[in-house]
Amino acid sequence: MQIPLQISLRGMKHSDAIDAAIRKRAAKLDRFYPHITSCRVVLELNGRGKRHGKNLAVHIDLTVPGGEIAITHEHDKEISIALRDAFNAARRRLEDYARRRRRD
Repeated sequence: MQIPLQISLRGMKHSDAIDAAIRKRAAKLDRFYPHITSCRVVLELNGRGKRHGKNLAVHIDLTVPGGEIAITHEHDKEISIALRDAFNAARRRLEDYARRRRRD
């Protein structure tokens, strides 16, 4: 990545374990598609309870040459599962983007 990874946590305290998990997954994305210009990850804990829907949201914004890829994934309990699913979705979107770029 040309611009360092930006991590924001909303509604929760900073955790070295969460920070390390995000950095590890972002590094895998960078190895998968090395042309990523920047990556911003926001992990948000909403105040809503079980009766009102999901309470964890992961937002990933990737800037790539010629475009931007945005992913939002919500989960109701586990931070690790929410991160895994969001970064898997980002990888799939990067795969689609790379296929489109190769055909140009």
